[in-house]
Amino acid sequence: MEPRVRGRALRRAPPPDGGYGWFIVLSAFLVFGLTFGVIKSFGVFYVEIHHYFATTATATSWITSITVATIHIGAPVGAVLSACFSHRSVVMLGGLLSSVGMVAGAFAQSLIHLYITVGFITGLGYALTWTPTVTMLGWYFDRRRPLVNALASTGECVLTLVLTPLFQLLVDHFSWRGAMLVLGAMQLHLCVCGALLRPLEAPATAPRHQEDHEREVEMEMEELEASASACVRLQVDSNCNTAPVKPQAIGDKKLETDSEAVIGSSPSSSCVANLDLRRYVDYTLVTNVHFVVYSLFGVFAALGFFAPALFLVPYARSRGLDEYEAALLVSLSAALDMLGRVFFGWVANLRLVQTVRQLTASVTLLAATLLLCPLAATFGQLAAFCVLYGLAYGATVSTHITVLAEVVGAESLGSALGFFMLIRSSGGLLGPPIAGFFIDKMSDYGTGFLMAGVALLVSALFLLLLDQISRKGRDQNRKRGGMH
Repeated sequence: MEPRVRGRALRRAPPPDGGYGWFIVLSAFLVFGLTFGVIKSFGVFYVEIHHYFATTATATSWITSITVATIHIGAPVGAVLSACFSHRSVVMLGGLLSSVGMVAGAFAQSLIHLYITVGFITGLGYALTWTPTVTMLGWYFDRRRPLVNALASTGECVLTLVLTPLFQLLVDHFSWRGAMLVLGAMQLHLCVCGALLRPLEAPATAPRHQEDHEREVEMEMEELEASASACVRLQVDSNCNTAPVKPQAIGDKKLETDSEAVIGSSPSSSCVANLDLRRYVDYTLVTNVHFVVYSLFGVFAALGFFAPALFLVPYARSRGLDEYEAALLVSLSAALDMLGRVFFGWVANLRLVQTVRQLTASVTLLAATLLLCPLAATFGQLAAFCVLYGLAYGATVSTHITVLAEVVGAESLGSALGFFMLIRSSGGLLGPPIAGFFIDKMSDYGTGFLMAGVALLVSALFLLLLDQISRKGRDQNRKRGGMH
């Protein structure tokens, strides 16, 4: 959170691209691992819970779906609470909720209890930890942002690699309830991650404090006057049935938007409200065409992201592999996932191609790999699938947050993450149950991978559309520049 004086946000220091920022990377590394890493390893629990309650694949998959959807829906809550209080305190609260939900789930007597505890409570805790941590990471790094995003996200891979066989071992010795109690204790480490999030403040010396304060007040008054004049201009444009042009292109450092007028109210008073509200949530993002198209990519990508990890263990078991061979496949995909994130994050950092085009290629490769999965029947074939799947998944995850930052700018990344996760929640909620529905109907776990592959192919089409819109915007800006 930015330091605040009488409700006003003070200036933030420029990104140091190092220094204490590496502790922020460490915190994000552990947050990724203890949230999405646990979700990817949950397939071990899925098999045990599915057998314990003797229910359908669809009903059991709702546990993970509710967790994922709550993470997405709760992301804006995390962004707002971070703006009101601090990133550190919000993440620590999220870690406590994650632990409480998992421990309570160990005593569940029905699937409904697991929906509420592991699904909703733990999911809300994950939302409160993930969004503020990723936002803080974007504040500490600019030039190295693609690389550090990739490094931080490898926490998901490392902990998936370790946790999957560990969970299987704990289940064998203590049952799924005992293993869930141990997991609940592990989730308390998220509180430590929150403690590492030190606010990024601009250095100021004591003799210049009053001067800086006066300059800050002057800058805010200028911003307020500009917003008020924008409201007046918008009202005039509205009466003329015209709309202001809002240029935006991939790679812009800041989202350029005008404040919207409130019909029938004073321009200055409405803009004061808009200015105050946008300190917490930049609601004007919904008017950004680039952001909307990218969010639609997120919805369809979420349909295919989470189902394969959940159903990989039961799919392998259905092909005759034992529980530890199935767990080894998850660990193998996690290891290649980590390699893909680091390597393709480094490639993105070189800026050899536009990041959105690199993301399009990786999503297409991931979709093709999932569509080929039902052909794999032996351990060797499934291992080859996991190698390709891990690399493609890592390449996708390493760049999708970087593209979001390029779409909206670093200053709007906190609100954009919240809105993006909220919009994407429908895909995260429905993906595993839709896959489970096909699995129940066809009695074949392979159909779940087919559904995920088709959804990812559709998401790649929205990335192509985003690239075309951005290219047209750049061409128009060049023509305007040539005319002047």
